[in-house]
Amino acid sequence: MTSLSPRFLSLAAAGPETPADCAAELAAGLQAQPAQVAPKYFYDALGSALFTAITELPEYYPTRTEAAILQAHGGEIAAALQAALPVGFDFVDLGAGDGAKAAALFERLAPGRYIAVDISEGYLRQALQALQRRFPALPMVGVGLDFAARLALPEGLPAGPALVFYPGSSIGNFAPPEALRLLRQARALAGGGALLIGADLVKPVAVLEAAYDDALGVTAAFNRNLLSHVNRRLGSDFALADWSHVALFNAAESRIEMHLQARRALTVRWPAGERRFKAGERIHTESSYKWTPPAFEALLREAGWPEVRRWCDPREWFGVFVATG
Repeated sequence: MTSLSPRFLSLAAAGPETPADCAAELAAGLQAQPAQVAPKYFYDALGSALFTAITELPEYYPTRTEAAILQAHGGEIAAALQAALPVGFDFVDLGAGDGAKAAALFERLAPGRYIAVDISEGYLRQALQALQRRFPALPMVGVGLDFAARLALPEGLPAGPALVFYPGSSIGNFAPPEALRLLRQARALAGGGALLIGADLVKPVAVLEAAYDDALGVTAAFNRNLLSHVNRRLGSDFALADWSHVALFNAAESRIEMHLQARRALTVRWPAGERRFKAGERIHTESSYKWTPPAFEALLREAGWPEVRRWCDPREWFGVFVATG
């Protein structure tokens, strides 16, 4: 059998976000009150690898719980998807990472082409080359793209009705109005196909906070590594040792928040500016919203998906949703 080679497209260089745009965004976030950095800056090559490691941690239930749902209900989920998709459909994987979650579905769903979309282009290239060796006959396309602002792929991608796959709890990184916008864009991208999406659900606070503050400190390393990425993008002089990882559940907003907290009073400088931080002052790096199943179903319908089905684990810690129509 002849092995194919994955094709790669970078929208970062051609798109509206330039290195100067990134630097301006980072500087504005650091000057804000409170300071903040967008979670997309977690995902340089090391950050992507650290997140893959997080998914293996005992405290981080979303990945294994979602996988168990897909395993237990795989036949029903596949049937719901196949009823809405043509033979040989394009499989669009948003935030693909190493592609492992998508690859677990290839045999059951039999896509005609795999389109992996991720902000970390270097990591995506390596992952897709390894995945192509496992599936030598499946055409693969990698797209380097930050879809947080706008989900739009090059012309011809996908071709016809497609499956849009957005697993894990990544939709939780968007506040509800932003999540609604993204889900509407996903519907347009699917072109009359289907959406397969995971959503993390409300559960005991102790379980939630442990998932974002593991005993081994991998999530803390993931959070602090963001500062290394900021240093490269902005030319800043963050010292990682000056910052502590903080994760907490904000019940009023129904979201986990991650912060970096200054261990001492300090000043961070970059070529066009600086920011003084008091001891204990924080930089907000991520929010992860948690949903009830009825609320997330309502969000999908508001985004234009009239038919929604869901599957949950026995504890209802996580939900897998198929949206069609």
